[in-house]
Amino acid sequence: MKYMRLIKCLFFGLLMGALPFSSFAQSDAVVVDKIVARVDNHIILLSEVENSYQQMLMNGQVRGSESDSKCQILEQLVINKVMLAKAEIDSVEVDAGQIDGQMEQRMRYMVMQYGSEEKLEEVLGTTVTELEEELREEVREQTLVQTMQGQIINGVRITPKQVEEYYNTIPRDSIPFLAGEAIVGQIIIEPTVSDVENEKARQKLDAIKERIEKGEKFEDLAKLYSEDYGSARQGGDLGWHGRGELVPEFEEVALTIEPGEIADPIKSEFGFHLIQLLERRGNRFHSRHILVRPQPNNDDIKRAEAEMDSVRNLLVADSITFEQAAKDFSDDQATRGNGGLFSDQTTGSAWVATDQLDPVIFFTIDTMSIDSYSTPARYRLEDGSQAVRMIYYKDYKKPHSANLKDDYQKLHSATLNNRKGEIFQEWLKSARNDVFIDIDPEYLECDLLKDL
Repeated sequence: MKYMRLIKCLFFGLLMGALPFSSFAQSDAVVVDKIVARVDNHIILLSEVENSYQQMLMNGQVRGSESDSKCQILEQLVINKVMLAKAEIDSVEVDAGQIDGQMEQRMRYMVMQYGSEEKLEEVLGTTVTELEEELREEVREQTLVQTMQGQIINGVRITPKQVEEYYNTIPRDSIPFLAGEAIVGQIIIEPTVSDVENEKARQKLDAIKERIEKGEKFEDLAKLYSEDYGSARQGGDLGWHGRGELVPEFEEVALTIEPGEIADPIKSEFGFHLIQLLERRGNRFHSRHILVRPQPNNDDIKRAEAEMDSVRNLLVADSITFEQAAKDFSDDQATRGNGGLFSDQTTGSAWVATDQLDPVIFFTIDTMSIDSYSTPARYRLEDGSQAVRMIYYKDYKKPHSANLKDDYQKLHSATLNNRKGEIFQEWLKSARNDVFIDIDPEYLECDLLKDL
Protein backbone atom coordinates (compact mmCIF):
# COMPACT_ATOMS: atom_id res chain seq x y z
CA MET A 1 0.00 0.00 0.00
CA LYS A 2 1.16 3.54 -0.71
CA TYR A 3 1.14 4.59 2.94
CA MET A 4 3.25 1.61 3.94
CA ARG A 5 5.76 2.53 1.23
CA LEU A 6 5.99 6.06 2.58
CA ILE A 7 6.87 4.79 6.04
CA LYS A 8 9.50 2.51 4.52
CA CYS A 9 10.83 5.48 2.55
CA LEU A 10 11.09 7.45 5.75
CA PHE A 11 13.30 4.93 7.49
CA PHE A 12 15.30 3.92 4.44
CA GLY A 13 15.95 7.57 3.68
CA LEU A 14 17.42 8.06 7.14
CA LEU A 15 19.68 5.09 6.51
CA MET A 16 20.84 6.46 3.18
CA GLY A 17 21.86 9.70 4.86
CA ALA A 18 24.59 7.81 6.71
CA LEU A 19 26.31 6.76 3.49
CA PRO A 20 29.36 8.64 2.20
CA PHE A 21 28.78 10.64 -0.97
CA SER A 22 30.59 9.62 -4.14
CA SER A 23 29.91 9.44 -7.86
CA PHE A 24 29.46 6.17 -9.68
CA ALA A 25 29.88 5.55 -13.39
CA GLN A 26 27.03 4.51 -15.62
CA SER A 27 28.37 2.18 -18.30
CA ASP A 28 31.72 3.66 -19.39
CA ALA A 29 30.73 7.30 -18.98
CA VAL A 30 31.96 9.47 -16.14
CA VAL A 31 29.16 10.92 -14.04
CA VAL A 32 29.46 14.67 -13.64
CA ASP A 33 27.86 15.60 -10.33
CA LYS A 34 24.96 18.03 -10.44
CA ILE A 35 21.95 19.16 -8.42
CA VAL A 36 18.89 17.02 -9.16
CA ALA A 37 16.50 18.47 -6.57
CA ARG A 38 16.12 21.44 -4.23
CA VAL A 39 13.98 21.72 -1.13
CA ASP A 40 14.18 25.29 0.15
CA ASN A 41 17.90 25.85 0.76
CA HIS A 42 18.77 22.15 0.72
CA ILE A 43 20.06 20.36 -2.36
CA ILE A 44 20.19 16.73 -3.47
CA LEU A 45 23.09 15.70 -5.69
CA LEU A 46 23.13 13.17 -8.49
CA SER A 47 25.98 11.42 -6.65
CA GLU A 48 23.67 10.80 -3.68
CA VAL A 49 21.14 9.05 -5.91
CA GLU A 50 23.81 7.05 -7.75
CA ASN A 51 25.60 6.08 -4.54
CA SER A 52 22.38 4.91 -2.90
CA TYR A 53 21.45 2.90 -5.99
CA GLN A 54 24.83 1.15 -5.94
CA GLN A 55 24.35 0.37 -2.25
CA MET A 56 20.94 -1.13 -3.03
CA LEU A 57 22.49 -3.26 -5.76
CA MET A 58 25.20 -4.54 -3.43
CA ASN A 59 22.61 -5.34 -0.74
CA GLY A 60 20.27 -7.08 -3.19
CA GLN A 61 17.51 -4.53 -2.50
CA VAL A 62 16.75 -3.48 -6.08
CA ARG A 63 13.26 -4.43 -7.21
CA GLY A 64 12.12 -3.44 -10.68
CA SER A 65 13.93 -1.34 -13.26
CA GLU A 66 16.92 0.93 -12.65
CA SER A 67 14.90 4.05 -13.44
CA ASP A 68 12.09 3.09 -11.05
CA SER A 69 14.60 2.37 -8.29
CA LYS A 70 16.32 5.73 -8.75
CA CYS A 71 12.95 7.50 -8.71
CA GLN A 72 12.18 5.77 -5.41
CA ILE A 73 15.56 6.79 -4.00
CA LEU A 74 15.08 10.41 -5.06
CA GLU A 75 11.61 10.42 -3.51
CA GLN A 76 13.06 9.19 -0.24
CA LEU A 77 15.75 11.85 -0.28
CA VAL A 78 13.26 14.61 -1.08
CA ILE A 79 10.98 13.48 1.76
CA ASN A 80 13.91 13.70 4.16
CA LYS A 81 14.75 17.20 2.94
CA VAL A 82 11.11 18.26 3.35
CA MET A 83 11.22 17.11 6.97
CA LEU A 84 14.52 18.93 7.46
CA ALA A 85 13.22 22.15 5.93
CA LYS A 86 10.00 21.98 7.93
CA ALA A 87 11.97 21.34 11.12
CA GLU A 88 13.91 24.54 10.48
CA ILE A 89 10.71 26.49 9.74
CA ASP A 90 9.12 25.20 12.96
CA SER A 91 12.33 25.95 14.94
CA VAL A 92 12.75 22.31 15.98
CA GLU A 93 15.95 21.96 17.97
CA VAL A 94 18.18 19.07 18.90
CA ASP A 95 20.45 18.80 21.91
CA ALA A 96 24.14 19.34 21.19
CA GLY A 97 24.96 16.40 23.45
CA GLN A 98 22.76 14.18 21.28
CA ILE A 99 24.72 15.22 18.20
CA ASP A 100 28.00 14.62 20.05
CA GLY A 101 26.83 11.14 20.98
CA GLN A 102 25.84 10.33 17.38
CA MET A 103 29.15 11.68 16.12
CA GLU A 104 31.06 9.62 18.63
CA GLN A 105 29.25 6.42 17.64
CA ARG A 106 29.79 7.01 13.95
CA MET A 107 33.47 7.87 14.29
CA ARG A 108 34.05 4.86 16.54
CA TYR A 109 32.36 2.62 13.97
CA MET A 110 34.47 4.03 11.12
CA VAL A 111 37.69 3.61 13.07
CA MET A 112 36.73 0.02 13.91
CA GLN A 113 36.04 -0.66 10.22
CA TYR A 114 39.48 0.55 9.21
CA GLY A 115 41.33 -0.83 12.25
CA SER A 116 42.85 2.42 13.51
CA GLU A 117 42.60 6.19 13.20
CA GLU A 118 45.88 6.21 11.28
CA LYS A 119 44.54 3.74 8.69
CA LEU A 120 41.29 5.71 8.38
CA GLU A 121 43.21 8.92 7.71
CA GLU A 122 45.46 7.15 5.22
CA VAL A 123 42.60 5.67 3.19
CA LEU A 124 40.39 8.79 3.18
CA GLY A 125 43.25 11.24 2.76
CA THR A 126 42.06 13.50 5.56
CA THR A 127 42.52 13.86 9.30
CA VAL A 128 39.98 12.55 11.80
CA THR A 129 39.37 16.13 12.96
CA GLU A 130 38.60 17.28 9.41
CA LEU A 131 36.35 14.27 8.87
CA GLU A 132 34.43 15.05 12.06
CA GLU A 133 33.89 18.63 10.89
CA GLU A 134 32.55 17.40 7.55
CA LEU A 135 30.22 14.88 9.17
CA ARG A 136 28.88 17.07 11.97
CA GLU A 137 26.42 18.99 9.78
CA GLU A 138 25.23 15.75 8.21
CA VAL A 139 24.67 14.23 11.65
CA ARG A 140 22.86 17.37 12.81
CA GLU A 141 20.53 17.16 9.83
CA GLN A 142 19.83 13.47 10.39
CA THR A 143 19.10 14.08 14.06
CA LEU A 144 16.72 16.91 13.13
CA VAL A 145 14.93 14.64 10.65
CA GLN A 146 14.59 11.89 13.26
CA THR A 147 13.23 14.39 15.77
CA MET A 148 10.76 15.72 13.21
CA GLN A 149 9.70 12.19 12.34
CA GLY A 150 9.02 11.52 16.00
CA GLN A 151 6.86 14.62 16.30
CA ILE A 152 4.81 13.52 13.29
CA ILE A 153 4.05 9.87 14.08
CA ASN A 154 4.97 9.17 17.70
CA GLY A 155 2.05 8.78 20.06
CA VAL A 156 -0.24 7.28 17.41
CA ARG A 157 -2.71 4.83 18.97
CA ILE A 158 -5.26 2.48 17.41
CA THR A 159 -8.30 0.62 18.75
CA PRO A 160 -9.30 -3.05 18.34
CA LYS A 161 -12.08 -1.86 16.01
CA GLN A 162 -9.50 -0.23 13.73
CA VAL A 163 -7.51 -3.49 13.67
CA GLU A 164 -10.62 -5.40 12.63
CA GLU A 165 -11.50 -2.82 9.97
CA TYR A 166 -7.97 -2.94 8.56
CA TYR A 167 -8.04 -6.76 8.45
CA ASN A 168 -11.35 -6.69 6.60
CA THR A 169 -9.91 -4.41 3.90
CA ILE A 170 -7.31 -7.03 2.96
CA PRO A 171 -8.50 -9.04 -0.08
CA ARG A 172 -9.06 -12.66 0.91
CA ASP A 173 -6.53 -13.89 -1.62
CA SER A 174 -3.93 -11.46 -0.22
CA ILE A 175 -4.08 -12.47 3.44
CA PRO A 176 -0.52 -13.48 4.35
CA PHE A 177 0.33 -17.11 5.04
CA LEU A 178 2.38 -17.28 8.23
CA ALA A 179 5.11 -19.75 9.06
CA GLY A 180 4.87 -22.00 12.11
CA GLU A 181 5.31 -20.10 15.37
CA ALA A 182 6.36 -21.12 18.85
CA ILE A 183 6.48 -19.66 22.33
CA VAL A 184 9.93 -20.46 23.68
CA GLY A 185 11.81 -19.26 26.74
CA GLN A 186 15.11 -19.79 28.44
CA ILE A 187 16.76 -19.48 31.81
CA ILE A 188 20.49 -18.85 31.88
CA ILE A 189 22.57 -19.12 35.02
CA GLU A 190 26.06 -17.68 34.91
CA PRO A 191 28.46 -19.43 37.31
CA THR A 192 29.59 -17.41 40.28
CA VAL A 193 33.30 -16.99 39.82
CA SER A 194 35.35 -18.10 42.80
CA ASP A 195 37.53 -15.70 44.77
CA VAL A 196 40.59 -17.52 43.45
CA GLU A 197 39.71 -16.75 39.81
CA ASN A 198 38.82 -13.13 40.67
CA GLU A 199 42.20 -12.64 42.29
CA LYS A 200 43.96 -14.09 39.23
CA ALA A 201 42.26 -11.46 37.04
CA ARG A 202 43.15 -8.62 39.41
CA GLN A 203 46.78 -9.75 39.59
CA LYS A 204 46.96 -9.91 35.79
CA LEU A 205 45.94 -6.25 35.56
CA ASP A 206 48.32 -5.28 38.36
CA ALA A 207 51.13 -6.80 36.30
CA ILE A 208 49.97 -4.96 33.15
CA LYS A 209 49.86 -1.66 35.04
CA GLU A 210 53.39 -2.22 36.27
CA ARG A 211 54.57 -2.81 32.70
CA ILE A 212 52.96 0.48 31.59
CA GLU A 213 54.64 2.35 34.44
CA LYS A 214 57.96 0.91 33.26
CA GLY A 215 57.49 2.36 29.79
CA GLU A 216 55.30 0.06 27.71
CA LYS A 217 52.39 1.68 25.89
CA PHE A 218 48.88 1.34 27.30
CA GLU A 219 47.38 0.97 23.80
CA ASP A 220 49.78 -1.82 22.84
CA LEU A 221 48.94 -3.86 25.93
CA ALA A 222 45.21 -3.19 25.46
CA LYS A 223 45.40 -4.71 21.98
CA LEU A 224 47.20 -7.74 23.40
CA TYR A 225 45.25 -8.43 26.60
CA SER A 226 41.92 -6.58 26.74
CA GLU A 227 38.85 -8.81 26.54
CA ASP A 228 36.66 -5.89 25.46
CA TYR A 229 37.38 -6.78 21.85
CA GLY A 230 35.52 -3.78 20.42
CA SER A 231 37.75 -1.24 22.15
CA ALA A 232 40.87 -3.42 22.20
CA ARG A 233 41.46 -2.77 18.50
CA GLN A 234 41.47 0.93 19.32
CA GLY A 235 44.05 0.51 22.06
CA GLY A 236 41.30 0.35 24.67
CA ASP A 237 39.89 3.77 23.66
CA LEU A 238 36.22 4.14 24.68
CA GLY A 239 35.75 7.66 23.35
CA TRP A 240 33.73 10.34 25.17
CA HIS A 241 31.02 9.51 27.69
CA GLY A 242 28.86 11.33 30.22
CA ARG A 243 27.23 10.42 33.50
CA GLY A 244 24.92 7.43 33.31
CA GLU A 245 26.42 6.04 30.10
CA LEU A 246 28.85 3.54 31.62
CA VAL A 247 28.62 1.29 34.67
CA PRO A 248 28.78 3.25 37.97
CA GLU A 249 32.04 1.67 39.15
CA PHE A 250 33.80 2.78 35.96
CA GLU A 251 32.34 6.30 36.02
CA GLU A 252 33.27 6.85 39.66
CA VAL A 253 36.91 6.23 38.86
CA ALA A 254 36.96 8.10 35.54
CA LEU A 255 35.45 11.21 37.14
CA THR A 256 37.87 11.30 40.07
CA ILE A 257 41.33 10.52 38.66
CA GLU A 258 43.43 13.10 36.81
CA PRO A 259 44.05 13.14 33.02
CA GLY A 260 46.87 10.73 32.20
CA GLU A 261 46.47 8.86 35.50
CA ILE A 262 45.94 5.08 35.56
CA ALA A 263 43.79 3.83 38.43
CA ASP A 264 44.23 0.56 40.26
CA PRO A 265 42.07 -2.28 38.83
CA ILE A 266 38.38 -2.06 39.73
CA LYS A 267 35.61 -4.61 39.36
CA SER A 268 32.24 -4.20 37.58
CA GLU A 269 29.64 -6.60 36.28
CA PHE A 270 31.79 -7.01 33.15
CA GLY A 271 35.00 -7.98 34.91
CA PHE A 272 38.10 -6.10 36.07
CA HIS A 273 39.09 -2.80 34.43
CA LEU A 274 42.40 -1.00 34.25
CA ILE A 275 41.30 2.58 33.52
CA GLN A 276 43.25 5.55 32.20
CA LEU A 277 41.63 8.97 31.95
CA LEU A 278 42.70 10.82 28.78
CA GLU A 279 40.65 14.02 29.08
CA ARG A 280 37.71 15.44 31.00
CA ARG A 281 35.34 18.31 30.19
CA GLY A 282 32.87 18.93 32.99
CA ASN A 283 30.89 15.73 33.48
CA ARG A 284 32.07 14.21 30.18
CA PHE A 285 35.22 12.18 30.00
CA HIS A 286 37.43 10.46 27.44
CA SER A 287 38.97 7.25 28.74
CA ARG A 288 40.46 3.93 27.76
CA HIS A 289 40.63 0.64 29.56
CA ILE A 290 41.91 -2.90 29.57
CA LEU A 291 39.26 -5.44 30.55
CA VAL A 292 39.99 -8.87 32.00
CA ARG A 293 37.04 -11.17 32.61
CA PRO A 294 37.63 -13.73 35.37
CA GLN A 295 36.59 -17.14 34.05
CA PRO A 296 34.72 -19.73 36.11
CA ASN A 297 36.58 -22.97 36.73
CA ASN A 298 34.99 -26.39 36.36
CA ASP A 299 33.80 -26.45 39.98
CA ASP A 300 32.07 -23.07 39.49
CA ILE A 301 30.21 -24.42 36.43
CA LYS A 302 29.18 -27.59 38.26
CA ARG A 303 27.61 -25.48 41.01
CA ALA A 304 25.62 -23.58 38.36
CA GLU A 305 24.45 -26.89 36.85
CA ALA A 306 23.29 -28.08 40.26
CA GLU A 307 21.38 -24.81 40.78
CA MET A 308 19.70 -25.17 37.36
CA ASP A 309 18.73 -28.78 38.21
CA SER A 310 17.01 -27.49 41.33
CA VAL A 311 15.14 -24.82 39.33
CA ARG A 312 14.01 -27.43 36.79
CA ASN A 313 12.75 -29.72 39.56
CA LEU A 314 10.65 -26.85 40.95
CA LEU A 315 9.17 -26.23 37.50
CA VAL A 316 8.40 -29.87 36.80
CA ALA A 317 6.69 -30.15 40.20
CA ASP A 318 4.63 -26.99 39.42
CA SER A 319 6.04 -25.39 42.55
CA ILE A 320 6.87 -22.21 40.60
CA THR A 321 5.85 -20.64 37.30
CA PHE A 322 8.39 -20.25 34.52
CA GLU A 323 7.88 -16.49 34.61
CA GLN A 324 8.72 -16.35 38.30
CA ALA A 325 11.66 -18.73 37.89
CA ALA A 326 13.11 -16.53 35.14
CA LYS A 327 12.67 -13.45 37.31
CA ASP A 328 14.27 -15.10 40.35
CA PHE A 329 17.08 -17.11 38.78
CA SER A 330 17.89 -16.12 35.19
CA ASP A 331 20.93 -14.00 34.41
CA ASP A 332 19.78 -13.33 30.83
CA GLN A 333 18.74 -9.69 30.81
CA ALA A 334 17.32 -9.92 27.27
CA THR A 335 14.54 -12.36 28.24
CA ARG A 336 14.29 -12.00 32.01
CA GLY A 337 12.03 -8.95 31.83
CA ASN A 338 9.70 -10.84 29.48
CA GLY A 339 9.15 -13.74 31.83
CA GLY A 340 12.04 -15.61 30.26
CA LEU A 341 10.32 -15.74 26.86
CA PHE A 342 11.74 -14.72 23.51
CA SER A 343 9.74 -12.11 21.58
CA ASP A 344 9.17 -11.14 17.98
CA GLN A 345 11.40 -8.14 17.26
CA THR A 346 8.74 -6.47 15.10
CA THR A 347 5.55 -6.98 17.09
CA GLY A 348 6.85 -7.71 20.58
CA SER A 349 4.63 -10.82 20.69
CA ALA A 350 5.81 -13.98 22.47
CA TRP A 351 4.91 -15.92 19.31
CA VAL A 352 8.10 -16.18 17.26
CA ALA A 353 8.32 -17.70 13.77
CA THR A 354 10.30 -20.92 14.02
CA ASP A 355 12.49 -19.90 11.08
CA GLN A 356 13.55 -16.84 13.11
CA LEU A 357 14.70 -18.86 16.11
CA ASP A 358 18.35 -19.56 16.76
CA PRO A 359 19.11 -22.87 14.98
CA VAL A 360 20.32 -24.48 18.21
CA ILE A 361 17.05 -23.59 19.94
CA PHE A 362 15.02 -24.72 16.93
CA PHE A 363 16.64 -28.16 16.88
CA THR A 364 16.35 -28.40 20.66
CA ILE A 365 12.58 -27.84 20.73
CA ASP A 366 12.20 -30.18 17.74
CA THR A 367 13.02 -33.02 20.13
CA MET A 368 10.78 -31.72 22.94
CA SER A 369 7.07 -31.94 23.65
CA ILE A 370 4.95 -28.85 24.27
CA ASP A 371 5.03 -27.49 27.84
CA SER A 372 8.31 -29.18 28.71
CA TYR A 373 11.79 -28.20 29.87
CA SER A 374 15.12 -29.25 28.43
CA THR A 375 17.81 -30.72 30.62
CA PRO A 376 20.37 -28.11 31.71
CA ALA A 377 23.26 -27.79 29.27
CA ARG A 378 26.49 -25.84 29.23
CA TYR A 379 26.20 -22.79 27.03
CA ARG A 380 28.70 -20.24 25.75
CA LEU A 381 27.65 -16.58 26.02
CA GLU A 382 28.37 -13.98 23.34
CA ASP A 383 31.47 -12.82 25.19
CA GLY A 384 32.81 -16.38 25.17
CA SER A 385 32.24 -17.11 28.85
CA GLN A 386 30.57 -20.30 30.08
CA ALA A 387 27.05 -20.51 31.47
CA VAL A 388 24.26 -23.06 31.93
CA ARG A 389 20.99 -22.88 29.97
CA MET A 390 17.56 -24.53 30.11
CA ILE A 391 14.96 -24.17 27.34
CA TYR A 392 11.19 -24.00 27.91
CA TYR A 393 8.96 -25.05 24.99
CA LYS A 394 5.59 -23.57 25.88
CA ASP A 395 3.38 -23.72 22.77
CA TYR A 396 3.27 -24.06 18.97
CA LYS A 397 1.04 -22.87 16.10
CA LYS A 398 1.12 -24.58 12.73
CA PRO A 399 1.60 -22.57 9.51
CA HIS A 400 -1.68 -20.80 8.71
CA SER A 401 -3.37 -17.82 7.08
CA ALA A 402 -3.33 -14.75 9.32
CA ASN A 403 -6.52 -14.23 11.32
CA LEU A 404 -7.71 -11.94 14.11
CA LYS A 405 -7.93 -14.67 16.73
CA ASP A 406 -4.44 -16.13 16.41
CA ASP A 407 -2.48 -13.18 15.02
CA TYR A 408 -3.96 -10.09 16.63
CA GLN A 409 -0.56 -8.69 17.66
CA LYS A 410 0.83 -8.89 14.13
CA LEU A 411 -2.33 -7.34 12.66
CA HIS A 412 -2.22 -4.64 15.34
CA SER A 413 1.33 -3.80 14.28
CA ALA A 414 0.35 -3.70 10.59
CA THR A 415 -2.66 -1.51 11.36
CA LEU A 416 -0.52 0.85 13.42
CA ASN A 417 2.05 1.18 10.64
CA ASN A 418 -0.72 1.81 8.13
CA ARG A 419 -2.19 4.53 10.35
CA LYS A 420 1.23 6.13 10.80
CA GLY A 421 1.56 6.13 7.03
CA GLU A 422 -1.76 7.89 6.65
CA ILE A 423 -0.80 10.51 9.24
CA PHE A 424 2.58 11.03 7.59
CA GLN A 425 0.95 11.41 4.17
CA GLU A 426 -1.43 14.03 5.58
CA TRP A 427 1.49 15.88 7.17
CA LEU A 428 3.47 15.72 3.93
CA LYS A 429 0.64 17.28 1.93
CA SER A 430 0.37 20.09 4.46
CA ALA A 431 4.16 20.61 4.61
CA ARG A 432 4.28 20.80 0.81
CA ASN A 433 2.58 24.21 1.06
CA ASP A 434 5.34 25.55 3.32
CA VAL A 435 8.43 24.53 1.35
CA PHE A 436 9.77 25.10 -2.15
CA ILE A 437 10.53 21.93 -4.15
CA ASP A 438 12.26 21.90 -7.52
CA ILE A 439 13.07 18.70 -9.43
CA ASP A 440 15.58 18.45 -12.30
CA PRO A 441 13.77 17.96 -15.67
CA GLU A 442 15.63 14.66 -16.10
CA TYR A 443 13.63 13.27 -13.14
CA LEU A 444 10.23 14.80 -13.91
CA GLU A 445 9.08 11.43 -15.22
CA CYS A 446 9.29 10.20 -11.62
CA ASP A 447 6.23 12.40 -10.96
CA LEU A 448 7.43 13.04 -7.40
CA LEU A 449 5.41 16.18 -6.84
CA LYS A 450 2.18 14.27 -7.43
CA ASP A 451 2.94 11.99 -4.45
CA LEU A 452 4.11 14.94 -2.36
